[in-house]
Amino acid sequence: MENFAAPARPIVARMTDAAAAEPNRAVAFQGAPGANSHVAAMEAFPTGLPLPCFDFADAIEAVQTGAADCAIIPIENSLHGRVADIHFLLPESGLVITGEHFLSIRHALLSVGPQDAVREAMSHPQALGQCRHWLRKNGIAAIAYPDTAGAAAVVAERADPAIAALAPPAAAALYGLQVLAEDVSDAAHNVTRFVTLARQAPPLTGAGPFMTTLIFEVKNVPAALYKAMGGFATNGVNMTKLESYQRGASFAATEFYADIVGQPGDPAVDRALDELGYHSKWVRLLGTYRQARTRP
Repeated sequence: MENFAAPARPIVARMTDAAAAEPNRAVAFQGAPGANSHVAAMEAFPTGLPLPCFDFADAIEAVQTGAADCAIIPIENSLHGRVADIHFLLPESGLVITGEHFLSIRHALLSVGPQDAVREAMSHPQALGQCRHWLRKNGIAAIAYPDTAGAAAVVAERADPAIAALAPPAAAALYGLQVLAEDVSDAAHNVTRFVTLARQAPPLTGAGPFMTTLIFEVKNVPAALYKAMGGFATNGVNMTKLESYQRGASFAATEFYADIVGQPGDPAVDRALDELGYHSKWVRLLGTYRQARTRP
């Protein structure tokens, strides 16, 4: 609680108390009230009780301990790429991915004074990256902060016209700020994909389509990745995302995060996963869930 700026604490306290009274309805998110993750939580779970958490680890811990039924975490953005290090957080958490949600991002410049007085803009590094050309054009320096609405609370606390926040427009009303400019992203197609994390996956129902998320490490031999990917191609399984990352400091072993269309139990998916397993040191499925947006 104390990590949040003073203007956010009463709101955080009220939301935390409400979630504690009905943890089966609580949806943990990273950031202060009014953050994009808060908006995503309300859109994805209209009857849920959003539970603000200062960082991603706190949101995951809320689910682990039963303080929340699930968490909604941003994973990638159409303008600025990877958001959260879910590759590291999720495998160690024991949680599973149970859903996805796409949120259109509309940043606003919020402050206590006029726009021509603003010299610095504070926000999450992702938001700053999504608005970097606009900020440069307007001569505004970027200042990183853990989340968008949290930055708005800090700006309200400091009450300095030279400092603004990049945050959702609704954060202005929460923290008593002025909306100086809206839709300041560098492109209109600014969308963030979120995933829902829970302790257990509910049974899959209906015809889909479904997504499956997995991580794996290929064997350290020539063409290992090429051979591992061959099973998806020959079996007609669409891989919509493949991203590499390093664990540890050796740079000797590369791990991969992937999204595929389909689910275990589909013959084509099972054959592709069998071939992936043959060419990998290990494969771990992180979850199967219904698509929120159809992939080609």
